[in-house]
Amino acid sequence: MTDAVETAGPKAAPKAAETAAATAPETGSAAPATRPRRGRPPAFDRTEALSAATRLFWERGYEATSVTDLTTAMGMRPGSLYAAFGDKRSLFEEVVRRYGTSPVGAFAAVALTEEPTAYGAFARILREAAAIYPDPSHPAGCLVISAATNVSAQDAGIQDHLRELRNGNTRVFAERLRRAREEGELPPEADPEALAGYLATVIQGMSQQARDGATAADLARTAELALRAWP
Repeated sequence: MTDAVETAGPKAAPKAAETAAATAPETGSAAPATRPRRGRPPAFDRTEALSAATRLFWERGYEATSVTDLTTAMGMRPGSLYAAFGDKRSLFEEVVRRYGTSPVGAFAAVALTEEPTAYGAFARILREAAAIYPDPSHPAGCLVISAATNVSAQDAGIQDHLRELRNGNTRVFAERLRRAREEGELPPEADPEALAGYLATVIQGMSQQARDGATAADLARTAELALRAWP
């Protein structure tokens, strides 16, 4: 500041005045720089993290996917994963719920809702399964069908959970087919439960075939053959 130079007086040595002027801050200059505060960590993107976990569980299955695999793919530390999702099982259950509302997981339910006839609904389900299961944009097959085929005894609850989801789908199929019989679309002698089981078996088999390398064309032929069994 200029005042600092003036207080040195006229008899002050020029060198001293120059030193004072050089060390004093100028009027209007910014305050001395301070060490920057550490920023907050990047925001947690739950959707991206769940997408990464879904792909791993879908590709490898529940048992073969470790917590280390998950944290690496999701870009999270173990503590952050547990804080956000609970344990591995809780994360998997959330993945399955999310998968069930996605286009690749909900196509059967959508067809049953949108198609006016039972035949139309199941023809659509089989044909869409033939296209979706081998689609290279995601892991092959159906996550609910293949993610827990082999688990240890301590994780048997995961297997039971997916089994119940699959059995629930078969019950929904049977209910739609019973209604079709009541409405006259199916003949009186048709067996809705047996037909539902047959269709579920074909669909689950198509999922496994896709994981084994079957193409969309291969599965489309399977779908058309299955429809020939329609009463």
